[in-house]
Amino acid sequence: MDEKSLTFHIGPIWFDGTICLMVLLTCAIVFFTVYFCTRNLTMKPKGKQNAIEWVIDFVRGIITDNMPKKELNNFHLLAFTLFLFVFISNMLGLVTKIVLPNEISIWKSPTADPIVTLTLAFMVIVLSNLYGSARFGLKGYVTNSFFKPVSFLAPVKFMEEFTNVLTLGLRLYGNIYAGEVLLSLISQKLGGLGGGLGIPLAIPLEMIWIGFSIFIGSIQTFVFVSLSMVYMSHKIEVEE
Repeated sequence: MDEKSLTFHIGPIWFDGTICLMVLLTCAIVFFTVYFCTRNLTMKPKGKQNAIEWVIDFVRGIITDNMPKKELNNFHLLAFTLFLFVFISNMLGLVTKIVLPNEISIWKSPTADPIVTLTLAFMVIVLSNLYGSARFGLKGYVTNSFFKPVSFLAPVKFMEEFTNVLTLGLRLYGNIYAGEVLLSLISQKLGGLGGGLGIPLAIPLEMIWIGFSIFIGSIQTFVFVSLSMVYMSHKIEVEE
């Protein structure tokens, strides 16, 4: 794949315009989805309200499975926002693929870029440490998290913070990127086979792979949010 991203710069700093555009689009979709589904709320939910309440309950289940129940209200909004953002980001690249004649891609999943997924993972790890510091105080948090139960393991625990960013971010990136690459290969190789004769074969294969990619994208959303809550749980609880 020789696709390039739309790029622009502000002063000496260059930006990936495609990713910036898709992240903004994802944020807009999340906002308008929640806004649309929560208008005119009723005591007996139906339709769109049922859908958003199901998502809310599902995310609450993720939190209670990985954190003490007393922390539910403290982290519910964060987990809910993270869940919707990652899920919609994963799905966007499955909707369509837009590549300009000069091989510049202007539409893809934001989470198919390692910078986005590593930034999300870095944000989670930073927030985990901030919540831990706020809960126990900076000195108490550093002592509990890095120097207990034995102080000589402190370098390993400091290194673990770095590896958590890599594993959390690259797991999500690898799965979503691979899905988009295979969709593109099916379209290019089979669709162009024999002057278009391969299109009848490419279409069902594309549909099958899109269905599988939706499943994988959903699972990866669940895994990302679950691991985020696990990391935060480790920082706000005192290990015995």
